[in-house]
Amino acid sequence: MNPKRIIVVGTLAFAITISSMIGTDNANAQSAVAPQSMSQDTDDIFLRALGAEDEEEVYQALYSGMSLAELAETNNSDIKELIRLQIAELTAQLDERLASGSLTLEEYQAQKAELPEIIISSIFGLNGR
Repeated sequence: MNPKRIIVVGTLAFAITISSMIGTDNANAQSAVAPQSMSQDTDDIFLRALGAEDEEEVYQALYSGMSLAELAETNNSDIKELIRLQIAELTAQLDERLASGSLTLEEYQAQKAELPEIIISSIFGLNGR
């Protein structure tokens, strides 16, 4: 997995973790890093959704200042599919955290509601611009 993607996914996971701690008096020892369970299949699906040949192409595009949306558009890929894919991946992570008891139902629902906005901002490069 390329460093830029790790940073993007890590940032999303961090934002989700931080938002789960806001407004509670409980201390949560939850990981702020995306789980390492991302398989090669997930990477391949991500690359196909972007229309990219490999992770190096994605890395170079991001390094040169392109957003994921711009890369997908350049490769005539469906940006909505990319958004759906990332929402599905992060929803699966939230589902795992809910099932393991590291999130309450209220935290789960709040974080799940924030996913589309966070992912759209990330894909269109609106974070920090």
